[in-house]
Amino acid sequence: EADPSLQALESRQEEILKRLYELKSAVDGLSKMIQTPDADFDVTNIIQTDDCSLKTNGADLDLMLGKDYGALKDIVINANPSLPPLSLLVLHSLLCERYKILSAVHTHSSVKSVPEHLLKCFGEQTKKQPRHEYQLGFTLIWKDVPKPQMKFSIQTMCPIEGEGNIARFLFSLFGQKYNAVTSTLIDSWVDTAIFQLKEGSSKEKGAVLHSMNAALGKTSWLVGNELTVADIVAWCALQQAGGANAAPANVQKWVKSCENLSPFSSVKKLLK
Repeated sequence: EADPSLQALESRQEEILKRLYELKSAVDGLSKMIQTPDADFDVTNIIQTDDCSLKTNGADLDLMLGKDYGALKDIVINANPSLPPLSLLVLHSLLCERYKILSAVHTHSSVKSVPEHLLKCFGEQTKKQPRHEYQLGFTLIWKDVPKPQMKFSIQTMCPIEGEGNIARFLFSLFGQKYNAVTSTLIDSWVDTAIFQLKEGSSKEKGAVLHSMNAALGKTSWLVGNELTVADIVAWCALQQAGGANAAPANVQKWVKSCENLSPFSSVKKLLK
């Protein structure tokens, strides 16, 4: 009989080799398109080869987050109520459509008061079940912090800081698999949304809206034909930056597509 540990090692090696082959294929494809170091090329076809629908792909939380003897996995996020991390609220709603989540909102002593709508941002926990019957614990603590912080598996990892980084982590829980080009574009849009659209000057915001309009002229969403974390973070950044009504035509159409999804529309109510 084969040694189980050896079998596991071989299986892991096969998975790594498969991933390396996929990356090599992506790089080979790029090398054929790029003629000069500063070549401008269209990656739409590469992006559309990804099949990453939120509706069809499954995800195993134990596989992604580690199996801790069946214990409920807890995600704890500290955020400042003066600038709510809207993208994390959208992602919470999306995760609730996929998993059984035990949600909670608390107020830290460092905050004097929190608006009522933020205290109820997760709605009501309609079904009270024993803790062990949930798949994921999602706790939001309104606290006086300079930027959002997330803790998961306190014993084994440092806190994750920044709305964009936390959003990436939460979206990864859907189990999406992207090729190298798509992953890079998604990360780029997330950073652009946070640092330029949300926090940048009026000139920077105008440039981002122009780029978004161009991208959305080719595809339904910012990266490809499926919703990604880039759309979630960018939509939330645009809401907080203001000016959505004056945005270019393609951007306005995209905004409406986002708001047709219940997680976005429920978060928008918090802004009223």
